[in-house]
Amino acid sequence: MTVASFDQPRVLIRRESLVLGLLALTMLVSFMVSIEPAPYEGCMLLLAVALLISGAKLDAILLPLLGLIALWAAAGSFAVLQVAFDHSAVIYLAITIYLALNTVIFACLLGENTQRRLQVLLNWYVVAATISAGLGTLAYFGVLPGADMFLLNGRASGGFKDPNVFGPFLILPLLHLIQVFIYKGFRPLAMAALVIILMGLFFSYSRGAWGHFVASSLVMLGLMFVTSPTAAFRLRLISLSVVAVFGVAVLLVVLLSIPSIQNMFAERANLVNYYDTGEYGRFGSQAAGFRRIFEFPVGLGPKQFSVMFGMDPHNVYLASLYAYGWIGALAYYGFVVSTVVVGLRGVFIRASWQPALIAFLGTFVGVAAEGYIIDTDHWRHFFLLAGGIWGLTIASLRRRGSTVAARAA
Repeated sequence: MTVASFDQPRVLIRRESLVLGLLALTMLVSFMVSIEPAPYEGCMLLLAVALLISGAKLDAILLPLLGLIALWAAAGSFAVLQVAFDHSAVIYLAITIYLALNTVIFACLLGENTQRRLQVLLNWYVVAATISAGLGTLAYFGVLPGADMFLLNGRASGGFKDPNVFGPFLILPLLHLIQVFIYKGFRPLAMAALVIILMGLFFSYSRGAWGHFVASSLVMLGLMFVTSPTAAFRLRLISLSVVAVFGVAVLLVVLLSIPSIQNMFAERANLVNYYDTGEYGRFGSQAAGFRRIFEFPVGLGPKQFSVMFGMDPHNVYLASLYAYGWIGALAYYGFVVSTVVVGLRGVFIRASWQPALIAFLGTFVGVAAEGYIIDTDHWRHFFLLAGGIWGLTIASLRRRGSTVAARAA
């Protein structure tokens, strides 16, 4: 054995340790985004470099995804030429392209050494979500110095600029912890984290995030039921889901027994508020935007919808038509739809990470649905979810391929 071959395993271990360390750091700082550029951006760049050093491969299944991102970027660049003088529009497009490429980074990351990397990602995501939710909750009750950093208009924001982004950020760790409860039973630390994160979600007072949590949970539980290998597990799934719903209901009753919380909840729980209605409200602006979309086939460029109609569209699918043009919007729609299709292909393949893929897909479907009421194309965790779905599906397909080959041999 040569010295080079003897040292090669050590080099590979060191490279993998670097990847795992940077992944843990990236997830840990993922909630610290009230300033831009956020620490997350720098960590993602370092993580991408570490993946290149470790020899990460670009699977052929990612080529259509890269094509959609390239088309999205090209159409957006053409649209932004109309407002090249607007520095904020140019920066917006650059961030869009950078975040979209994060999808490829996470896909390559989870496509190899999948179980270990996935465990690190989820563990540190839960840690980040617990810290973020804890800070938001403490700030809400006024027992945290510098509480304004974690609040906005009396709502918990947990290190985010907007409670409506903070709430959805918590969904994947919540679904993961629900799965821990279903598969492994009561784990004190996991349950403590679950309660803290649930409280953070509640105190975000984000109607979209609440609906997102319910919808994503239903999608996840439905897929877990359909893909379950045994009737015994289906029975366990149903019974523990009932227990979980009862536990959440008890927590809500306790929280709503506090008058100030009850009043805020009543105010935020309305499906339609004063700023939604009227000619110049959210719905009026959206209707006007849809009526005039045929006038702008190449779009207007990022951030120009609010210039024309007086407010942001609060609908990522409408916003895409104006920001990136028809072709760019179709590329974005293709990005969303293809991610769901790829995820559905992967969730029915038996693998140790199958439950995690189901949780990723359930969360992504919720984010995609929430895009109808809010602009989600700059949410960092949106691209993490998409990349996770592609990467875990790649790993599942490889696993199935190797199993078939072994049986044939």
